[in-house]
Amino acid sequence: MRFRLEREDRKRLTAFLRDLVRIPSPSTQEKAVAERILEEMERLGLPPARLDRIGNVVGLIGGGKGPTLMLNGHMDTVGVSDTQAWTRDPFEGEVEKGRLYGLGACDMKGGIAAMVYGAYLLHRAGLPAHGRVVVACVVQEEPCEGLASRVLIEEEGIRPDWVLVTEPSNLQVMRGQRGRIELQVTLHGRSAHASRPDLGENTIHAAARLIFGLELLAGQLAEDPFLGRGTLTVTEIRSRASSRNAVPDRCDLIIDRRLTLGETETKALAEVQHVIAREGVRAEVRVTEYNATSYTGYACRAREYYPPWVIEEDHPLVWALKEAVKDQTGRRPRVGYWHFSTEGTYTAGVAGIPTVGFGPGDPDLAHAPDEWVAVDDVCTAAEVYARLAAALLTA
Repeated sequence: MRFRLEREDRKRLTAFLRDLVRIPSPSTQEKAVAERILEEMERLGLPPARLDRIGNVVGLIGGGKGPTLMLNGHMDTVGVSDTQAWTRDPFEGEVEKGRLYGLGACDMKGGIAAMVYGAYLLHRAGLPAHGRVVVACVVQEEPCEGLASRVLIEEEGIRPDWVLVTEPSNLQVMRGQRGRIELQVTLHGRSAHASRPDLGENTIHAAARLIFGLELLAGQLAEDPFLGRGTLTVTEIRSRASSRNAVPDRCDLIIDRRLTLGETETKALAEVQHVIAREGVRAEVRVTEYNATSYTGYACRAREYYPPWVIEEDHPLVWALKEAVKDQTGRRPRVGYWHFSTEGTYTAGVAGIPTVGFGPGDPDLAHAPDEWVAVDDVCTAAEVYARLAAALLTA
């Protein structure tokens, strides 16, 4: 069975996506965009959706006995770090030559719009008769991927048999990603007047030696044949001193460590501890902790460790997605992996649920100025989602 969005459907989808882009939705402030999604789902005649305790939008299509497919995408976006780098208004949703521009257009409000309209196509066809589709538009993915999906699955009790993550993939099939861990290294020294640095122990100087050692470590990290090599980079440095003419007695480094398959939290910590010991600096390393409050008032807390995951290329879910893409587009998709981390770090990496990825937009445009997504690709993704659900949920 093939699915097609009609001309009027495509116009409504485009208008909906423009609205999503026009509504700012930084992490923990997704309420307005969540309400717009609920409004669109109601207007399309979908079964009533709801907000869960953390603020995810949860819609259920179908409901007969059988398995569950979850379509999973995030509503939040990063901020606009440099307005001068944008040549278009990040919140206008301007459409030109088939491209819709704006913050989050690619990452990943295009995927959200495709999920909603994919569910609409399915429901319009009277499907699924066997099993159900969960439309899960989640919060706070940008700072803490997997947190909202954990709440949905562990606390709300919605455990799917399969998950399709709709992050941008250029309409190609993604079957894994590297994980990540955020580490904080705290160096301790001794303060002294800056006119007598010999009386103190400068933690910035010690940090410089440590960073050089970490650079050497980065070139020796493990490598996986599919996901490639792990990476390590220092992303933040903070120092403490009583004044600018005093030797700093504390310095903190933040490390972004991307984990390839086979690498663990224990391994990542041990490697940094080895560098600290080798450089002879007084320091300790720990995993950072995410703390926030959702727009619903839910207290969010999580250690910033996100494991990698890969699903086998011959897994039935991968084959089903490839066939759905081929049936809808006439083209066989490439199979690859995401360089960044997604909600799959929880669904596959922790919960062990078979997870794949497929979405509209170029992953390289995520977090970039003049971000855009092709409207045709959003429509194609919606049709593929409906086709996949129909294939998986046929008795």
